[in-house]
Amino acid sequence: MGNFSIITEFLLMEFSSTRELQVLHAVLFLLIYLAALLGNLLTCAAIITDPHLHCPMYFFLSNLSLLDIGNISVTLPKFIVNSLCGVQSLSLLGCAAQVFFFLFFAATEFALLVAMSYDRFVAICQPLHYGIIMTPPRCLWAAAGSWLSGLFYSAVHTGNMFRLPFSGSNVIHQFFCDVPHVLKVSTFDVFNTEFILIAASSCLLLFCFVFLIASYARIFSSVLKIPSVEGRYKAISTCSPQLMIIMLFLSSSMIAVFRNTSDTSPIQNLLIAMAYTTLPSLLNPLIYSLRNQKVTAAMGKMIKRMFFLKKETFILENLKTLKNMYLACQMCKVTHEVA
Repeated sequence: MGNFSIITEFLLMEFSSTRELQVLHAVLFLLIYLAALLGNLLTCAAIITDPHLHCPMYFFLSNLSLLDIGNISVTLPKFIVNSLCGVQSLSLLGCAAQVFFFLFFAATEFALLVAMSYDRFVAICQPLHYGIIMTPPRCLWAAAGSWLSGLFYSAVHTGNMFRLPFSGSNVIHQFFCDVPHVLKVSTFDVFNTEFILIAASSCLLLFCFVFLIASYARIFSSVLKIPSVEGRYKAISTCSPQLMIIMLFLSSSMIAVFRNTSDTSPIQNLLIAMAYTTLPSLLNPLIYSLRNQKVTAAMGKMIKRMFFLKKETFILENLKTLKNMYLACQMCKVTHEVA
C-alpha cells in the first residue's frame, strides 16, 4: 500500500522525439482534420439548402455527417495542439471527456446506421408504403432515439470507468485516451464491471448487427427480382453508399476491439488508431459525393451560388464606388463653377 499512487493526469505517447517530426505530424493531422471537416460540412449544407434532398434518406445522412464531425473532433484537435506545443499530458477530466464523447459518437453512429438500413429496406422492399411508414415524425424519433441511445451507452461506460481512482502507470501508448489503455490502469472492480457491461451491451449490438445483415439480405433479394437492368442499378445505387459506410464502420470497430495493445510498435499504434478514428469521418463524405449524383449536384449548385453571390456583391460594390466618385466629381465641378 506504500507504493500506491493515484493518477491525476495521463501522459500521451509521442510518435517522435524530434521536434521537426512532431510539427510534421501536427500539419499532417491538421490537413486530414480540415478535409474531413470541410467534406462533412459541405454535405450538411447541401442537404439543408437543397429542397430536393429533404427526404428521410438525406435527413439521416446529415445526422451522420454531424456525427463524423464530432467523432473526429474528439481526438485530432488535442493531438494537433499537443504536437505543436510539445505537450504530452492530459488531465483526468480531459481523458474522461475524450472517452465519453468518443463512445457517444461511435454508439450513436451505429444506431443511426441501423435506422438508415431500415429506411433503405422500406424504400426498396415496400416502396408503395414508404411514404406511410417513413413519415417525418418517425424519422425524427429514429434520429433522436439514436442520439439518446448513444448518450446512455456512453454515460454508463464512462461513469463506470471513472468512478474509482486509477493507479499504476499513467502512460497511454496512444495519441488520445483510448478505452483499452484506460482499462489497463483501472482497478480490478472497475475492470470486472466493465467486462459485464460490455458483455451485456454486446448482446444488443449483436441483435442490431443481425438486423443489418437481414435487412440488406432482403434488399438484395428484392433487387434481384427487378426485371430491368436499369431498375436494379438504380436500386443498388441508392443503398450501396450506406452499405460501404456500414462496412467501413464495422471493420474499423473490429480493428479497435480485437487489436493487441501490448505487442504493437508506436507506428502500428498510429496507423491502427487512424483506421478507426479518422478514416470513417474522412471517407464517408467522399463515398456519398462520389456514389450519389444528387448530393454531388446539390454541392455544385451551392458552391456556384456562393461564388456568383460573391461576384455579384463585388460588382455592386464597385458600381456603388464608381457612382459615388462620379457624384463627388460633379459636386466639385458645380462648386468650381459657382466660385
